[in-house]
Amino acid sequence: MDHTLEKILARVQKPGRYVGGEYNAVQKDKSTVDCRFAFCFPDTYEIGMSNLGMRILYGVMNEMDGVWCERVFAPWGDMEAEMRREGLPLYALESGDPVSQFDIIGFSLGYEMAYTNVLNMLDLAGVPLRSKDRPGLTPLVIAGGTSMYNPEPLAPFVDIVSLGEGEDVTVEMIQLYRKAKREGWTKAQFLQQAAQIPGLYVPSLYAVSYTPDGRVAAVTPQEGAPAQVTKRIVTDMDRAYYPVKTIVPSTEITQDRVMLELFRGCIRGCRFCQAGFVYRPVRGRSQELLARQGIEACQDSGYQDMTLMSLSSSDYPDLLPLCDGLLEWCEPHKVNLALPSLRADNFSMQLMEKLQRGGRKSGLTFAPEAGSQRLRDAINKNVTEEDLLNSCRTAFAGGWSSVKLYFMLGLPTETDEDVLGIADLANKVYHVWRNNTPNRSRGVRITVSTSCFVPKSHTPFQWEGQNTQEEYLRKVTLLRENLRNKSITYNWHDPETSFLEAVLSRGDRRIADVIEEAWRHGAKFDSWSEYFSLQTWMDAFAACGVDPTFYANRLRDREEVFPWTVISDGVTEKFLWREREQAYAGKITPDCREKCSGCGANRLCEGGICHA
Repeated sequence: MDHTLEKILARVQKPGRYVGGEYNAVQKDKSTVDCRFAFCFPDTYEIGMSNLGMRILYGVMNEMDGVWCERVFAPWGDMEAEMRREGLPLYALESGDPVSQFDIIGFSLGYEMAYTNVLNMLDLAGVPLRSKDRPGLTPLVIAGGTSMYNPEPLAPFVDIVSLGEGEDVTVEMIQLYRKAKREGWTKAQFLQQAAQIPGLYVPSLYAVSYTPDGRVAAVTPQEGAPAQVTKRIVTDMDRAYYPVKTIVPSTEITQDRVMLELFRGCIRGCRFCQAGFVYRPVRGRSQELLARQGIEACQDSGYQDMTLMSLSSSDYPDLLPLCDGLLEWCEPHKVNLALPSLRADNFSMQLMEKLQRGGRKSGLTFAPEAGSQRLRDAINKNVTEEDLLNSCRTAFAGGWSSVKLYFMLGLPTETDEDVLGIADLANKVYHVWRNNTPNRSRGVRITVSTSCFVPKSHTPFQWEGQNTQEEYLRKVTLLRENLRNKSITYNWHDPETSFLEAVLSRGDRRIADVIEEAWRHGAKFDSWSEYFSLQTWMDAFAACGVDPTFYANRLRDREEVFPWTVISDGVTEKFLWREREQAYAGKITPDCREKCSGCGANRLCEGGICHA
C-alpha cells in the first residue's frame, strides 16, 4: 500500500471503502494489457458496489484479453480533503494507479444528481474537465446509464455517450480504441469512427442552435455523424453475461447480497416512469438458468441473502416455480430469499407464503402512486383500489403488520381531491388490518411516503411542467392535515432536490456551465442531504444567466425540439404523444402481455417480435 494512503486511512471514516483487495476482484499483469479502463461510479463505494450493471460490465471487460477494468468510486468528503491535502490523486482500487494513467475513464450515471461528482472525480484525477481541453486520444472520457438518455447537460465534459445496455457496445468501442491506439489515430479520427458504432453518441459531432426565446431550434449532425443514435440492447438474456463470481466487498454495502436479474424491461407502461420506456422491450432469463445462477453465486460468495430483481419482479411469468426451485436449496442452506418490486394487482397467498419461507417478514411495500382511481388511470398505473386492499388483506391475514405505500404529488391532471384520496386510501388500509389481522395487540405500521413528480425525457410526460416547490408543499400540508390516524406515518421528499433533478433531466448544453459553476462553489454529492445546497445551485444559475424554471416548470408544446432529439430508445415520439393524450382522456393502455400498443420497441428485437 502507498505510504501516503496508509497514513490517510487512519484519519478517515470507513477506510474499507478505499483499500480494494476484495475476494474476486480482478488482478492482471500490466505487461499483458494494452487497454486500461477506469470504471467510475460517481457515488460512494457502498452505493456503487450495489449496482448490478457495474458488476456486469466489470466482468464483461475483464473477460477481454489485453483489457483490464478497474473500479473507482467517489471519495467521501473526509477522504477527499485528505487526498487534496496530501496531493494524492484519485486512484483505482485494483492496482492503486492514478486514474489519469488509464486509457479510458468511464462513468456509470443512473441519477442526474451525480453530475457534480463526475467533475469532482475528474478534477481529483488531474484530468481536464472539458472534452475540448483533452486533445489527445488518451484519456478518453465516456458515460453511460439511464440519465444519459438526455446527455446534453454533460455533453461538453464527455467524449462519448454509450446508450442502452453496454455488454456488446462497450466491447466494440474498446476494440476500436485499441485499433486507434495501435495505428496512432488522432482523437478526432477515433471519434468520427466511434460515431458509426450503433449506440454511441459523440456530442462534439453535433451542433446545437437555439430560437430567440431560448428553446432548442435544431441539433445538427456534423462530419458524417448519424442523424439519430439508437440505444443498444441484449436480445437473448440467457446468453447475456451474469457475474456468478462477483466481488465480495470488504465492508458493508447497501445491497450486500446476491442480486438475481429476472428480466429487463417492463410490461406496464406507467406514463411517468422513464425506466419503463427506455428499458423496453421485455426480455427475460429462463427459470432453470436463474435458479442455477442464483445458487452458484451464493456458493461462490458465501452470501446469505438473495434478491430477485427487475423493474416489476412479480411480473416474471415463472415466478412461483422459480421461488420453489430456489427455496429447495435456500432453506437448508439458511439463505434468505427477497422479492422487491411487488405489484398490488398480482400479490397472492401463494406468493406471500413463499416470501415467508424465504425469510422476508418485516414489511411489504406497494406503490399505488396516486390516491384516486381517476389519476391512477391517467398515469396508466393499472392498479385499482380493490387490488391494493386485497393484497393488504392477504398480507395482514398472513401475519404481516407493516406496509409502506408510495405516492407522487404533482402528477399531470392532479387535483386536491386526488391528494385527499391518498389519506382516504391509507385509512382504508388501516381498517383492512383491523378486520383481518390475527393479532391486534401487535399494532400496525402504515407508512405513507410522497415524492415530487419529475418529468423525464422519453416518457409521455416529457412535455409536462413540474409543480412549483410552493405548490408541492401546499399539497404536502393538505395531505398531512388529513392523515390523523396514529398508526399512519407520513414522510415526504423535499422539493428542492426534485426541482434540481427536473432541471438537469430536461436541460440542454447551456446547463453544463451551471454544473461547473456549482461544482466550483462546492456542489458535490447532491443526492446526499449532508452536502446538498439549493442556494449554491441558484447562485450558479444566476451567475450563468440561466432561468431554472424554464427547464423545470414550463409546459412544452407538441412541436418543441427537445435537447435529446438525436437520442432514441426505440419508442416513437408519436406513441409517447398518443399516451399523453390518453392520460388527459383518463384512458388506460393495456400491458404488453395483454395487447401490443405499437410503441416501436419491437424493432430492436430479433425478428421484430417482443417477448413480453
